[in-house]
Amino acid sequence: MRFISETSSDGVREQLFTLGEIPGVLWTPEGATSARPLILLGHGGGQHKKAPDILARAHRFVAECGFAAVAVDVPGHGDRPPHEEYGRIATENQARVEAGAELAPLIAEFQALVARQTVPEWRAVLDAVCQLDHVGNGPVGYWGISLGCGLGVPFVAAEPRVRAAVLGLGGASASASAEEAARITVPVEFLVQWDDERVPRDQGLALFDALASAEKTLHANPGAHAEVPAFELDSTLRFFARHLV
Repeated sequence: MRFISETSSDGVREQLFTLGEIPGVLWTPEGATSARPLILLGHGGGQHKKAPDILARAHRFVAECGFAAVAVDVPGHGDRPPHEEYGRIATENQARVEAGAELAPLIAEFQALVARQTVPEWRAVLDAVCQLDHVGNGPVGYWGISLGCGLGVPFVAAEPRVRAAVLGLGGASASASAEEAARITVPVEFLVQWDDERVPRDQGLALFDALASAEKTLHANPGAHAEVPAFELDSTLRFFARHLV
């Protein structure tokens, strides 16, 4: 892990880093010297590790809860170069949708492909970050909706260090996603937008139903895919505070 810059603002220390070819950012309380809970944040499609919603969540996790937070750019996003194969598939899928194909299954298939790369990458990031004195081997949480959910479900299913997760705006249109969800047993808070134009409501509910967690909560709000209410961030903070502290 190589740190390339460091800034501080309002008690939050921000460190940009690279781990091999993976660009990321770590947020911790200024002056932190001991282990603490860590939240891995998965950004949405077309976004990046410092997208406004990721930045807002990271700062609140650090400033209000004393947690650490980390985010990395998904392949083909942010500071990563364009990915030729993923770009080709995305272009083909767009043409298929314009020809009348259903969008949700294509999204699920594409995310399952990308997850084969991101799951080992994110696990490597956790390995590196947890070795830092100001993060340590504390409990780990995961937050990710939309693309962050599509990639997060296989990650949470594969990573035993994750003790709680917030997921949502994703569906179980592909059998693989349902199979992976069935391996998730940690507490989950799951978000559904009732009028989601990208993920049909029944598929979001099917993914929630597939989760094997004994403790799982469904948060359903009216509105389109990008209209998650701001108060859900408050709920996220309370959720992780309950399960990681």
